[in-house]
Amino acid sequence: MDMTKDLRGRNALRTRPGRITGTVVAVGLLLALAGCQEGRGSSAAKAGADDGGPVVIAPGRPGEKARTLSPGQAAKEQPDDSPNAADHAYVQGMIEHHRQALTMSALAPDRAAAEGVKRIAERIAAAQKPEIGAMEGWLSRYPAPAAGSAGHDHGAMPGMATEQQLQELAQARGADFDRLFLKLMTAHHAGALTMAGEALADGNNVTVEEMANEVVATQTAEMARMRAMG
Repeated sequence: MDMTKDLRGRNALRTRPGRITGTVVAVGLLLALAGCQEGRGSSAAKAGADDGGPVVIAPGRPGEKARTLSPGQAAKEQPDDSPNAADHAYVQGMIEHHRQALTMSALAPDRAAAEGVKRIAERIAAAQKPEIGAMEGWLSRYPAPAAGSAGHDHGAMPGMATEQQLQELAQARGADFDRLFLKLMTAHHAGALTMAGEALADGNNVTVEEMANEVVATQTAEMARMRAMG
């Protein structure tokens, strides 16, 4: 199966029902609760408007009118996006996954023969270093339960190179390095897409969803470049 096409079709930039990411969360996510609180929300917003305070316009469902809510009412109607086990597993695993990609990419400047391989390694490092920082920052805000971090086998994650493969890559030079790097890194990226797809399907946190979508978008493009070079 072509993981790139599969994830692009099903998971890339996808939002689960009732979830809208980005700056529209406070408005768009009110749709599911539009019916039962319309009168109360409108009254609260009207009072806010009469007082000169801000209001939030919540678009209605097809065929329904938009609602006008007070900021307080809008905040109460936002869904709970508390991180769940899938969110923590993804972030913890992807940090280690990215670190291996950085280890592999760091070998390219002194070993690769093709300038294209050196450039793709540079792009990978430039993208994944800040992503690791963002994920570590997320973990500092949402520490994983102690039980959730015990006994995790990072080597079993999809796409991870074995220690033997890493040693072979470190020992290779020139065209041999280029071929092995492209092979291992393409598999590594495919594994990252699998992990991102699982987070998009099973996670609950909006920030993790955005990070997973970024991985899908970036690594899908990089896989296309590497396959063209291979």
